[in-house]
Amino acid sequence: MAKVTQIGAAATTTPFPIDGERNPGTKFDAAPVRDVRVNRSAIERRAATMSTRRTVKNEWQAAWLLHAVRTVDLTTLSGDDTDGTVRRLCGKARQPIRAQLLADLGVTQKIQTGAVCVYHTFVKTAVHALEGSGIPVAAVSTGFPAGLSPFAQKIDEIKASVKDGAAEIDIVISREHVLSGNWRALYDEVKAFREACGDAHMKAIIATGELGTLKNIMRASLVCMQAGSDFIKTSTGKEPTNATIAGSLVMVRAIRQYYEQTGVKVGFKPAGGIRTAKQALDWLILMKEELGDEWMKPHLFRIGASALINDIERQLEHYAYGRYASMQYQPLG
Repeated sequence: MAKVTQIGAAATTTPFPIDGERNPGTKFDAAPVRDVRVNRSAIERRAATMSTRRTVKNEWQAAWLLHAVRTVDLTTLSGDDTDGTVRRLCGKARQPIRAQLLADLGVTQKIQTGAVCVYHTFVKTAVHALEGSGIPVAAVSTGFPAGLSPFAQKIDEIKASVKDGAAEIDIVISREHVLSGNWRALYDEVKAFREACGDAHMKAIIATGELGTLKNIMRASLVCMQAGSDFIKTSTGKEPTNATIAGSLVMVRAIRQYYEQTGVKVGFKPAGGIRTAKQALDWLILMKEELGDEWMKPHLFRIGASALINDIERQLEHYAYGRYASMQYQPLG
């Protein structure tokens, strides 16, 4: 039985919940937003070769996949969610990979997901189910997914989720501000959301699939970071187009630009449509190549997903036993 090699960034984790400095934000500065330049053809070429230029194989792949599990915001955002569904999801977050499989891989470290992400209605249920685990609860807010609720209602929703115990708030921006080029309005909106979050970390969902251009994605990312977002996130998972490598590449380069300008490290979360182990590896490679090892860790990188862990477990089973198990044998399939 081959054992998993515990390697560098792919084998380490950060204590839960998110630690490190918050993003204090800056004053609104229109200049870097106005001066954004995006070479679309170069971005698309880079994105197309992301998964072909680098590969991770054998025990190294197994180690990277175990690390990917630690970065997952395990999510349920369905209209038929129940307290039972959420409690079961929290059980999966506590033990995402079967104990026997971990033992057969020679893994002795505790493996948990990065967070559990739910609607506000189920925050209390998730907090209770995760008590003692150290896994934070993330709540989607501000009229998720469309972001078209009245502004005062959005603020109240954030405050209610924080009061119920949410340690992280995933807010959605008003796409209208981006599409009309009203960057000051976007800044003011996100800054107000940040203040309402209090001590809870804020992830700003910019809905890349609805912003029209890569330049808009870059500009929206910069404005959200100026307003104090601790993370920027690609999508709600409810748009026709969700996380893509091209859109993600633009966002992580915005993160790098913001870091070079301010010295503040902002996290990144792709979400929507990420269902396979191969995709998880693609995004980890993106983070390593564009931002470095630290941005692969859970305090600066999350993957929003619901079924991803099932495929990761199948790949780990193949590595350990030489065969794939049917998806019907995977919990929460």
